[in-house]
Amino acid sequence: MTEPLVTQLRFTRSELARCLQGVSAEDAQRRLKPMNSISWLVGHLASQEQFLWLERAQGTILSPELYRLVG
Repeated sequence: MTEPLVTQLRFTRSELARCLQGVSAEDAQRRLKPMNSISWLVGHLASQEQFLWLERAQGTILSPELYRLVG
């Protein structure tokens, strides 16, 4: 049986992917102040997932430069 947190993560990822359908790379990189760009937000989510699910839980880092790029 899948852990509830894993199920929630999968659902959240699928909803994010659904919301981003049709967004061009150009639009994703556009920053509408005071907000950050969509591409930065996605990178930040990836960075947090890497920290919580990989680095902290498993001692693994897939992308060492990710935190430097997007926090």
